[in-house]
Amino acid sequence: MSSVDDDLTPRPALPGDTDVDVCVVGAGYTGLWTAYYLARADPSLRVAVVEAEIAGFGASGRNGGWCSALFPQSVSALARRHGRGAAVALYRAMQATVDEVGAVAAAEGIDCDFTKGGTIMLARTPVQLERAREDIQESREYGFADGDLELLDADEASRRCGAAGVLGATYTPHCAAIHPAKLVRGLARAVERRGVRVHERTRVRAMRHGAVLTAHGTIRARTIVRATEGYTPALPALRRVVAPVYSLMLVTAPLPATFWGTAGLAGRETFTDHRHLIIYGQRTADDRLAFGGRGAPYHFRSTVRPEFDRDARVHAALRETLADFFPALPADVEITHHWGGPLGVPRDWHPSVGLDRRAGIAWAGGYVGDGVGTANLAGRTLADLITGEDSELVRLPWVGHRSPRWEPEPLRWLGVNAGLRVMTAADAEEARTGRPSRRAALFSRLLGG
Repeated sequence: MSSVDDDLTPRPALPGDTDVDVCVVGAGYTGLWTAYYLARADPSLRVAVVEAEIAGFGASGRNGGWCSALFPQSVSALARRHGRGAAVALYRAMQATVDEVGAVAAAEGIDCDFTKGGTIMLARTPVQLERAREDIQESREYGFADGDLELLDADEASRRCGAAGVLGATYTPHCAAIHPAKLVRGLARAVERRGVRVHERTRVRAMRHGAVLTAHGTIRARTIVRATEGYTPALPALRRVVAPVYSLMLVTAPLPATFWGTAGLAGRETFTDHRHLIIYGQRTADDRLAFGGRGAPYHFRSTVRPEFDRDARVHAALRETLADFFPALPADVEITHHWGGPLGVPRDWHPSVGLDRRAGIAWAGGYVGDGVGTANLAGRTLADLITGEDSELVRLPWVGHRSPRWEPEPLRWLGVNAGLRVMTAADAEEARTGRPSRRAALFSRLLGG
């Protein structure tokens, strides 16, 4: 958060026992968007947000800055589970969410470097190019046109993103590059202006019917919102709800115009390619390359520790991958920051949002790294569920979805890390053989994709 215009001084902790209408646990995107839309819908509601660290401490403050319409489940996987119409409705809602985030940021004066340049997903091998064509075919089968996802030839793809070895790409306009920490810190200030109380350095020990127990007192509330994402397993009763899987990042020093003349990304398109093990990047507003990816191990018993935020092996691999993408990148380019953090992965890779009215507990999460936009949709949906608004949002198919729990240890540790190895090996196999990896397809089916 070193480039955030905020001194990051923690807000006061909860001063003692209190009563509210809604208590939100977690001051990341999900919790703050929920508080924001609740306060906007009904200013009379007493809403409090409690956070163990500071607002944006988790994935919301240190992600890759893709405010996208991506959803971890493909539209065809959603259709198989929920029906065609429901699947398309969720994807359309995600597309609209990108503009909603930009509109709120503008209205609230949150300067988060929001630039809607879309996403280019490169194909750099014949296998990846075939995967790109399959994505286009699926998109057309569900009624999405070139304005949603289009296939670019090698020349057009290279014009947008001058990576090496480009054979083609898919491009969607439904993504904005942002500065994630600026968005979450600005959102915290916006909810406070609307009367929401934000208590930082207030760790939650337990959530019970009508009460949130913290180290500083008890909050009694009609509705409790669990917005804890990758930190959810720290709550003993929820240890197997999501697996906290680490994603790591690096960022370069500002790069000269000569580099950008070949690298492109003139519209600040976010970029990736069609490999299995996810990578992601963006050109920042101050002309750096911010680049990240998976590959760090899952830690036994869903452990989350600060020392896991950096992994020399993974960060070195990211730098090598970035140099492979952009050969014009100076060999001595300074990497000014390395960081990482956990994201929440449900057993079926299916995010969910819901409200158990009898228990008075609402929840949202399991974004598998696609949370910047999805959390906004979740916040709007939770606000409608809590206030009783009968909107189109509360009828989207992820509402009320319950993912199966992860296996107990050591099966969880074995399974998650085996999956990471499968994806890495599948990419190497495809590069070597020029044929799609069967092991990757099998692993996808095991996850319900």
